[in-house]
Amino acid sequence: MITRERVEEVLNKIRVGLKSEGGDIELIDVKDDIVYVKLKGACGTCPMSTLTMKNWVETTMKNDIPEVKAVQAV
Repeated sequence: MITRERVEEVLNKIRVGLKSEGGDIELIDVKDDIVYVKLKGACGTCPMSTLTMKNWVETTMKNDIPEVKAVQAV
Protein backbone atom coordinates (compact mmCIF):
# COMPACT_ATOMS: atom_id res chain seq x y z
CA MET A 1 0.00 0.00 0.00
CA ILE A 2 1.24 3.46 -0.88
CA THR A 3 1.05 5.78 2.11
CA ARG A 4 1.49 9.54 2.20
CA GLU A 5 4.35 8.97 4.65
CA ARG A 6 6.29 6.78 2.18
CA VAL A 7 5.70 9.30 -0.61
CA GLU A 8 6.83 12.20 1.60
CA GLU A 9 10.06 10.32 2.42
CA VAL A 10 10.88 10.07 -1.27
CA LEU A 11 9.82 13.67 -1.91
CA ASN A 12 12.19 14.80 0.84
CA LYS A 13 15.09 13.30 -1.13
CA ILE A 14 13.88 15.01 -4.31
CA ARG A 15 13.38 18.34 -2.51
CA VAL A 16 17.10 18.66 -1.81
CA GLY A 17 17.82 18.99 -5.53
CA LEU A 18 14.81 21.15 -6.28
CA LYS A 19 15.60 23.58 -3.47
CA SER A 20 19.16 23.98 -4.79
CA GLU A 21 17.54 25.35 -7.96
CA GLY A 22 15.07 27.61 -6.13
CA GLY A 23 12.12 25.24 -6.35
CA ASP A 24 10.13 22.81 -4.26
CA ILE A 25 7.49 20.09 -4.61
CA GLU A 26 4.23 19.62 -2.72
CA LEU A 27 2.30 16.38 -2.31
CA ILE A 28 -1.33 16.99 -3.27
CA ASP A 29 -2.81 13.48 -3.15
CA VAL A 30 -2.22 9.76 -3.60
CA LYS A 31 -5.08 8.00 -5.35
CA ASP A 32 -5.28 4.69 -7.22
CA ASP A 33 -1.48 4.27 -7.02
CA ILE A 34 -0.94 7.65 -8.73
CA VAL A 35 0.93 10.39 -6.89
CA TYR A 36 -0.29 13.95 -7.53
CA VAL A 37 2.22 16.72 -6.87
CA LYS A 38 2.70 20.40 -7.54
CA LEU A 39 6.04 21.91 -8.50
CA LYS A 40 6.59 25.23 -6.75
CA GLY A 41 8.94 28.19 -6.88
CA ALA A 42 11.35 28.27 -9.80
CA CYS A 43 10.38 24.70 -10.74
CA GLY A 44 6.73 25.66 -11.19
CA THR A 45 7.55 28.04 -14.04
CA CYS A 46 10.58 26.30 -15.53
CA PRO A 47 10.22 25.27 -19.18
CA MET A 48 12.01 22.01 -18.30
CA SER A 49 9.51 21.07 -15.58
CA THR A 50 7.94 18.33 -17.72
CA LEU A 51 11.31 16.62 -18.08
CA THR A 52 12.00 17.09 -14.38
CA MET A 53 8.70 15.38 -13.56
CA LYS A 54 9.19 12.37 -15.83
CA ASN A 55 12.95 11.86 -15.76
CA TRP A 56 13.63 12.63 -12.13
CA VAL A 57 10.56 12.83 -9.89
CA GLU A 58 8.61 9.94 -11.41
CA THR A 59 11.69 7.75 -11.90
CA THR A 60 12.84 8.27 -8.32
CA MET A 61 9.34 7.66 -6.96
CA LYS A 62 8.89 4.42 -8.93
CA ASN A 63 12.35 3.16 -7.94
CA ASP A 64 11.69 3.76 -4.24
CA ILE A 65 7.99 2.75 -4.27
CA PRO A 66 7.45 0.21 -7.08
CA GLU A 67 3.67 0.24 -6.58
CA VAL A 68 3.48 3.79 -7.96
CA LYS A 69 1.94 3.75 -11.43
CA ALA A 70 2.62 7.40 -12.26
CA VAL A 71 3.38 10.85 -10.90
CA GLN A 72 1.11 13.61 -12.18
CA ALA A 73 1.61 17.35 -11.88
CA VAL A 74 -1.47 19.33 -10.93
